[in-house]
Amino acid sequence: MTFEEIHQRLVAKFGERVGPLAPANKDAWALVQTAAIVEVCRHLKEDPELAFDCLMNLSGVDWPKKNQIEVVYHLWSYSKRHSFILKCQLDRAKPEIASIESVWKSADWLEREQYDLLGINFTGHPDLRRIMMPDDWIGHPLLKDYKEQPEWHNITTTRDSPLDGFVRLDELRKKAAAAGAESAAPAPKKELLQ
Repeated sequence: MTFEEIHQRLVAKFGERVGPLAPANKDAWALVQTAAIVEVCRHLKEDPELAFDCLMNLSGVDWPKKNQIEVVYHLWSYSKRHSFILKCQLDRAKPEIASIESVWKSADWLEREQYDLLGINFTGHPDLRRIMMPDDWIGHPLLKDYKEQPEWHNITTTRDSPLDGFVRLDELRKKAAAAGAESAAPAPKKELLQ
């Protein structure tokens, strides 16, 4: 099915709870009302014509100027060989949405990752806890206004800029090239004094 056909089936079933199909550079997507996400996902999986049996990815995007965090669901159907993308917009001050772990088990760790890095609370998740950062880490590192703490348990979190390493490497290469050119140059002839 095309993006348009999938979208038409969703609108026929859910009405205004599914927004218009938004064209994108590569793949079109549809905005879904946050309260309807589990129902829409379950329908996408269980409808035999749609058969979205795989949640390929679940990610989040922080939009501080819009005061939103967007949750993005990339779906795939192995049997039908089609894909679709859903998005939900959450209030940045309290990013909360129902878990879809009951629909696709793959959502378990994907939701935990977004909880850990963006602070999205997936209500109804069976084990919502950090998955990448230590349990006592302060804040959510992928928020655009995140300020990293200078240390964690007396371990510094400050690192050199990777660009500084490239500058040092470049300087070492220049020195090595200069030393190589100097050793390869013929020795100057000394004229004998008479």
